[in-house]
Amino acid sequence: MSIPSFAGQPIIILKEGTERSQGRDARNANIQAARVVAEAVKSSLGPKGMDKMLVDSFGDVTITNDGATMLKEMDIQHPAAKMMVEVSKTQDDEVGDGTTSVVVLTGELLGKAVELMNKKIHPTVIIDGYRDAQEQTLKILEEMAMEVDPKDKETLKKVAITSMASKLISGYSDYISDLAVDAVLQVAEEADGGYDVDLDMIKLEKKPGGSVTDTSLIRGLLIDKEAVHSDMPKLVRDAKIGLLNVAMEIEKTEFDAKIHIESPDEIQAYLDQEEQMLRDMVKKVKDAGVSVIFCQKGIDDMVQHFLSREGIFAARRLKKSDMEALAKATGAKVVASVDELSERDAGYAATVEERKIGDEKMTFVEGCKNPKAVSILIRGGTERIVDEAERSLHDALSVIRDVVREPKIVAGGGAPEIEVARKLRRYSERLSGRERLAVSAFAEAIEVIPTTLAENAGMDPIDAISEMQSRHEKGEIWAGLNSLEGKVSNMEKLNVLEPMQVKTQAIKSATEASTMLLKIDDVIASTKMSMPSGPGMGGGMPGGMPGGMPGGMPPM
Repeated sequence: MSIPSFAGQPIIILKEGTERSQGRDARNANIQAARVVAEAVKSSLGPKGMDKMLVDSFGDVTITNDGATMLKEMDIQHPAAKMMVEVSKTQDDEVGDGTTSVVVLTGELLGKAVELMNKKIHPTVIIDGYRDAQEQTLKILEEMAMEVDPKDKETLKKVAITSMASKLISGYSDYISDLAVDAVLQVAEEADGGYDVDLDMIKLEKKPGGSVTDTSLIRGLLIDKEAVHSDMPKLVRDAKIGLLNVAMEIEKTEFDAKIHIESPDEIQAYLDQEEQMLRDMVKKVKDAGVSVIFCQKGIDDMVQHFLSREGIFAARRLKKSDMEALAKATGAKVVASVDELSERDAGYAATVEERKIGDEKMTFVEGCKNPKAVSILIRGGTERIVDEAERSLHDALSVIRDVVREPKIVAGGGAPEIEVARKLRRYSERLSGRERLAVSAFAEAIEVIPTTLAENAGMDPIDAISEMQSRHEKGEIWAGLNSLEGKVSNMEKLNVLEPMQVKTQAIKSATEASTMLLKIDDVIASTKMSMPSGPGMGGGMPGGMPGGMPGGMPPM
C-alpha cells in the first residue's frame, strides 16, 4: 500500500500485496460473516431443534445439536466468524450451557446494529446504547430470578432435565439427571459461605455397548488400567490404598559408571543385591499395610512378581489427574518415595476390582467413605450415542454446578427474554437522543430467542410472541413457549427451569462480541509468506489473502 508524495514518488507504508478495506465495507463484511455463523446454528435451538451432522477432513462423523461442538467442528476461516466460535467456547467454559443461544443473540444484535447504521446512527452511539441495555438487562434478570436451596435435589434435577431437553438422549434425561445431581452434590465443597464444585473431579468414562440406561455413577474412581500382573488378586475388599508418583524400579545413575567384575560369583552377588533391593521395596509396601498400590510411573517386572506373591494389587502409569482424583476419593496422600509409605497416608475403599467392560479391562475403586471425586461410566448402543451422551451429561453437570454455586434460577421457554424486552422498552422511553434507539434495538434483539424457539417448534412466531407479550403485560412473567405442545404456557409450572448464570453470561458475552465487531472500521490483511525458491521448487506463493470475500478476507 502506498500514498503519493509531493515529488511524485510513492511512499511505501505497508508491504506490497497487503489488502485493506475500510469503513462501511470492512464493518459490513465482518458483520455478514458473523451472522452467517449464527444462521447456521439457529435451527438447532430448543427442544424441537434439529441436529447437525459434521464430517471432518478424515471422514469422522459427529452428530450433535450442541452449539459449542458444532462451531468447534466447523472449519471456519473468516476472522470475524471465528469470534463467534470464541463466544460459544467462553459460554461453554464458564457455564456449560446456552452455547447456541449466545451465538444466535450475537448475530441478532449485529443485525439490529446494521439497521441503525443504515439510518446514519454512528457505531459508537450504538455501542454505548448496547452497554447501557446490558446493564439494565442484568438488573432485570436479578430481580426476576427465584432463589433456591443449592442442595435441593428436586430443583437441581428439573434444571438438568431442561438442559437435556434438546439433546439426542432427551428420552433418558430423567435417569441421567439423577446421576448428575448425585455426582455434583457428592463433590461439592463448602467455600466462602456457599458451595464450590470442581467438575474435573467428576470423571466421565465412555464405553460403547449396552444401553444409555446402563450408565452408572461410581462413588469412587474408574481407572482405565488393569492389574500389572496376571497372578494379582482381581478383587480386594477393605482395600488400603497407597499412591506413588515414583517408579518402583532401581534408579539408574545420572552419570556413566563402570562396574569391575572378575568372577561369576561377583556377578551373582550383584544380581542378588539388586533382587534384595526390589524385595525390600515390596516389604515396605506390605509393612505399611497397603493392599492396593497405584503408581504414576513404571513397576519393575521383578517387583510385579513379588507384589503378586504377597497378594497386593498394583496398577502402573496412571495419569496425574487420576492420581489427584484418587487422593480426593480415597483420602490417600500421594508420596514421592516407597520409604514414605505409611498406614497414616493410605486411603480406603470398600472394594478395588478389575472388571472387563466391552473388550477392555478397567479398575473400579468403589465404596469410598466420603469421596470428593467420582466417576460416571457412560454406556450406549453406538459410539455416536455415547459421544452425544457425554456432551449432554457435561451440560447437565455444568448447569447443576451453576445453581449450586449461585442458587438463582429463571424459567425457560423464552419467558425471561420477553420480560426483559418489555422492561427494556419501558426504560428506553425515559432516555433521550439516539442512544434510546440502540436500547430499543437491544430489546428487539433479545426476542430472537423466543422467536427462534417458535420457528423451530413449527409455530407462527408472530402469533406466539404477541400472545406472550400480552400475558406478560398482565403480570404472568413466566409465560413462555411450550414447544412440545406448541402453545404458550406457564414455564415454571411445567418445571422448565434454567440457572440465572447461563442467561447473564450469554447477555455479557453476546454484548461484548457484538460491540467489538461494531468498533472495527479498518481491516488490514497481510500477504501470505512466500515459499523460498530452490531446486525442485516452483516460485514463491502468490501474494494476497485467499479469495472469497470482499476486502481480501478469506472465505468461511
